[in-house]
Amino acid sequence: MTNRTSLPSWQALQKHALLNKDKKINALFNEDANRFNEFSIELPMMLLDFSKNLISKDTFEKLIDLANECDIATWRNKLFTGAAINQTENRPVLHTALRDLNSRFSNEHDKNVANEIRDSLVKMETFTNQVRNATWKGHTGKAIIDVVNIGVGGSNLGPQMATQALKNYSDDQIKVHYVSNVDASQITDILAPLHPETTLFIISSKTFTTNETMTNANIALAWLRQENIKDCQIKQHVVAVTANKSNACKFGIAEENIFDMWDGVGGRFSLWSAIGLPIALYLGFDRFKELLEGAFELDEHFYHAPIEKNAPIILALISVWNCTFLGAKSQAILPYDQPLHMLSAYLQQAEMESNGKSVNWYGERINYPTVPSIWGTLGINGQHAFYQYLHQSNNVVPADFIGSVNSHGCHDKSHDILLSNLFAQTRALMVGRSEEEVRQEMSECGHEQSYINYVAAHKVHQGNRPTNTILLNVISPRTIGSLIALYEHKIFVQGIILQIFSFDQWGVEMGKGLAASIEKSLSKDLTESNFDSSTKALMNYYQSRKAQ
Repeated sequence: MTNRTSLPSWQALQKHALLNKDKKINALFNEDANRFNEFSIELPMMLLDFSKNLISKDTFEKLIDLANECDIATWRNKLFTGAAINQTENRPVLHTALRDLNSRFSNEHDKNVANEIRDSLVKMETFTNQVRNATWKGHTGKAIIDVVNIGVGGSNLGPQMATQALKNYSDDQIKVHYVSNVDASQITDILAPLHPETTLFIISSKTFTTNETMTNANIALAWLRQENIKDCQIKQHVVAVTANKSNACKFGIAEENIFDMWDGVGGRFSLWSAIGLPIALYLGFDRFKELLEGAFELDEHFYHAPIEKNAPIILALISVWNCTFLGAKSQAILPYDQPLHMLSAYLQQAEMESNGKSVNWYGERINYPTVPSIWGTLGINGQHAFYQYLHQSNNVVPADFIGSVNSHGCHDKSHDILLSNLFAQTRALMVGRSEEEVRQEMSECGHEQSYINYVAAHKVHQGNRPTNTILLNVISPRTIGSLIALYEHKIFVQGIILQIFSFDQWGVEMGKGLAASIEKSLSKDLTESNFDSSTKALMNYYQSRKAQ
């Protein structure tokens, strides 16, 4: 039983952080003209620049020592060969197997799973083609025009993010809509302009017990029945994606309309499975396969590349350095491409639900900072919202800037302006602006000395704010697949280094269970309940003022 803090590499990094925390990133560039080449990685579909972080060659070597002492290579092998690395639930972690179309990484033990995955993909492809070529029709014989995906968390965020990112590849034959909120106003608004005879629902729930999803599923069925669609005809309008076929059948889903999931695939890593059915319907199955292939190409890089040239491992090490050793509390995800407008929310769930934990593998309280809070939005919008905080607050927020070299738009000048902003922000966050520079600039602009003395301090930017930059060649199914896989593997490596089990989510389960208990109590007298006074008062207030 070895706590991470007892590792020689960990202790070396702690000392190194204390000695180097006041160094300037900009000064490191001045000292080494070759810095970018040393601290960047070019992959077939993207460039990762991590040179604008507070790392020297010595820092980097110490981080690589940490990865080796944490035995990343062994854990990586366990991931790809189906070992039960989700130890609290005694399950393998199978999301990489979902895009391993030739079973290159599967061992003898996994062959049954590999066959099941192939069968599921064949079923997805057949169904996608049927819907898109109108051999699958609604109950009146009309083609399906609208698909409504009902799910929450990973059953919603992944597919919705991907369809938004790849809308330039859609032929608009099928329109896809997403319902995740149990607030009925969302599903009501989505259904209002749709027609039941041309609408298909996908109910996505791993357990087929998720309260929010099943509540919306019942609303969907009621909407279909209001149009006098008989139960025997509903199967033309409802399919399910689940690991619990029995529950789906009990709910009324025709068995042939159920697409498989696996216990070893966490919701936030599931868009590669039949959870990605809305993506396939929206883009066509060939495009969905390109998404899988792009992720697999990154898998191969992660599996084969040496640690010091391995993009996901380096991203994880940089995050651990910035957060655990240098004390950053949060990290921003800042895409500079409109199609990526949901990426920040998607990665927020992926990282915080995976590694937002405070006990190690042995059930001991962790006495060091773990992962940061993840937040962000489109970069241009953020520049006019919270970049003030990034530049001048007391809190240093490391940030990932993500853009693409080639745009799908027809306005090259717009893309030049967009990328100029990305490059400018990463430089500005690094170099900052000293009071001396501010005073000189104001003087050259003709301001009076009294005004300069009054304002100068307010214009100072401390700089030294770390950033990574990821440039995709172009936003495409392959590059989006690679980008998502890059972050998935980063999260996995973070968990290993921090000694956290990344693939359970007990915090989510607790809240869901308590919500179910409170829901049952809302119809009862709360006088004798065991809830605290605040919770009881809030429930009473709600009950007493609820319109009858």
